[in-house]
Amino acid sequence: MNVLRGSLRAMRSMAIATALALPLLHSLPAMAQDKLTFLTSWYAQAEHGGFYQAVARGIYKKHGLDVTVRMGGPQVNGLQLLTAGQADFIMGYDFQALKAIEQGIPVVTVGTSFQRDLQGMLTHEDIPNLAGLKGRTILIATSGRTTWWPWLKAKYGYTDDQVRAYTFNLQPFFADRKLAQQGYLSSEPFQAERAGVKARFFLFADDGYPPYGTTIVGMQKMVKERPEVVARFVRATMEGWKSYLEDPSAGNALIKKDNPNMTDEQLAYGLAMLKKHGLVGGGDAAKSGIGVITEERWKRTYDYMVSAGLLKADVDFRQAFTTQFVRDLRVMP
Repeated sequence: MNVLRGSLRAMRSMAIATALALPLLHSLPAMAQDKLTFLTSWYAQAEHGGFYQAVARGIYKKHGLDVTVRMGGPQVNGLQLLTAGQADFIMGYDFQALKAIEQGIPVVTVGTSFQRDLQGMLTHEDIPNLAGLKGRTILIATSGRTTWWPWLKAKYGYTDDQVRAYTFNLQPFFADRKLAQQGYLSSEPFQAERAGVKARFFLFADDGYPPYGTTIVGMQKMVKERPEVVARFVRATMEGWKSYLEDPSAGNALIKKDNPNMTDEQLAYGLAMLKKHGLVGGGDAAKSGIGVITEERWKRTYDYMVSAGLLKADVDFRQAFTTQFVRDLRVMP
């Protein structure tokens, strides 16, 4: 009987303790999400769609992340903000990452949005291919001289006396049918089309230009100390890209909020170009998943930069990237 009474008292005590604890449990806040800031390289556009989509569709939130996407621009130095700790990741470029390693800045690329770079050449309709521009005047911005211009010279025999400055104004191109100029797959061709000018666009990647496009770059310290957070960010971003290609409406709404000058027509054109050229899901991504990067591709970019005098040969190019977050990711397009 004493044993029974003891058991009853114990059960009653447990019930009282549980009843008292329930209000406390309900008052506890939800588990905090990891806060991250991602900085883009330019004004919001379709080429940033996967990141905006991951915010808009709650994909980052699903992976325990509170991500702020900050818009870049011509006066924004992304690498400087990254190294100063004002951004956790930036939208980068292979050349930038390799040069940073050369300069002792410990950055690392953890994935990519596009399997190929979107840079190319806008020409008038009489030009059959890039080889046909030998001897023609070509408008090039300063940045092009230290990235793809040496590649074109070596491949097609172009010379520096062909170059004139490109001021991001298409009027000279429209006025002179003998001019060619640099362009971005979804920008200058769209402007030419709207102006009713018949033009052709040659994507450098179609002729073997090796870098990736729109990579994700962070600091090596972040990768070493918070690999699980990095892994979740990379996965959520690639899921964002998959979602954006299927239905971009949510991401586009945020893009237009950040960049009111962006039109539905421009967004639709940009997305169509991404799909047409298989930039997100083509190449290695077709078999290994969206976001994949490989050592072979990085070696090709390194070899080109060294041969063109853009990078010192003793730079350890493997420090500029890691495949640990994408090699088994397999977010299939």
